Amino acid sequence: MPVVAKTDEDTELPASRWRLIGPGLVVAATGVGAGDLVATAVAGERYGYTLVWAAVLGCLIKISLAEAAGRWHLATRTTIFDGWDSLGRWAVGYFGVYIVVWGFVYGATAMSASALPLVALFPDGPSLRTWGIVSGLLGLACVWFNRYAVVEKLMMGLVGVMFVVVVGIAIRVGPDPGALAAGLWPALPDGSVIYTLGLIGGVGGTITLAAYGYWVTAKGWRGPAWIPMMRLDNRVAYATTGLFVIAMLVIGAELLHAADIALSQGDRGLVDVGDVMEERFDPLTADLFLIGFFATSFSSVVGVWHGVSLLFTDFVGRTWPARAVPPQDRERSQPFRAYLLWLTFPPMALLWLDEPIGLVLTYGVLGAFFMPFLALTLLWLLNTDRVPARWRNGPLSNVMLLGSGVLFLVLCVQQIRDLPW
Repeated sequence: MPVVAKTDEDTELPASRWRLIGPGLVVAATGVGAGDLVATAVAGERYGYTLVWAAVLGCLIKISLAEAAGRWHLATRTTIFDGWDSLGRWAVGYFGVYIVVWGFVYGATAMSASALPLVALFPDGPSLRTWGIVSGLLGLACVWFNRYAVVEKLMMGLVGVMFVVVVGIAIRVGPDPGALAAGLWPALPDGSVIYTLGLIGGVGGTITLAAYGYWVTAKGWRGPAWIPMMRLDNRVAYATTGLFVIAMLVIGAELLHAADIALSQGDRGLVDVGDVMEERFDPLTADLFLIGFFATSFSSVVGVWHGVSLLFTDFVGRTWPARAVPPQDRERSQPFRAYLLWLTFPPMALLWLDEPIGLVLTYGVLGAFFMPFLALTLLWLLNTDRVPARWRNGPLSNVMLLGSGVLFLVLCVQQIRDLPW
């Protein structure tokens, strides 16, 4: 069914817009998980400040993707699924299969990432498996019993903790201002092409970018008049994320690169960073870093549990119209809660894997398959008459969406090539 572009309506926005900022921080914090912290720390460990520009470019790409998703929702007063449905049932079907498989794998990955810093903080306490289950159940409770307004406040609290801790430690470590400024100039160290592309594409990029429009709607922003507010919200959020990511790169460059320390693979690399901080500074600094590590990981749990459940609810309504629910009722609907349970309980079985290498590989490949789909379908949709002419893509948006789509396709092919066939 084609999307019918709606006309603009006059809506008077509040005079003070800064106090309304929220959905952007939710999507940005959800997208930056433990894996992004590891990738950024490893970039600092291997190449010093050389790849600062890549981290910044990654944030700019996510700004363009989130802005496009939010603009679609506000300009058309429909959801991204209306757009995908207008492209053909293949798009909705693709996402339907993806969201079910991805949710099963991601649930275990997120619970495990949240458990790692807790195990390090409480070495004589419960096991990694137990902390993972506790994290999943806590995320379920936070979303099940609350609506978006409470979820947003919780996420902003977690963002505050992770930002203050990581940026504070980066300042204490003592960045090199000259090297940091020089790192803004694009340069590729020998053998770093694929790694750099991964850093650009991975910082803050997940399926939850597609959920931004739903969070904007849940905030009460409806119609094209809210697009300027959405853009401010999005830019402030990813500027905050950019500072956070650069701070993590500074930690990698100053603590690890200078001492020639290599991190473990996967999220466990952040535990290594905590150990280095304990040796360099004191146990309190290491504990503060682990608290920031937990805030980063658990914010992804809460954000995904809420945002992707909204996506699944809309998918069910598009596929089975009898199950469709109004936007204001989605957070209490059966599909929403069914997907919450799917994210929480079946993945717990994967926590019993002693060496979940296959899990990590599967999650990486699944993530690589979604981002080009999102970028290229938004590029397609936002250049058509499905959107009022005033809110269609301009040259800059087209360049960013096309460039990100090509980047994510390259990364997808590389992920497949790296599989142990």
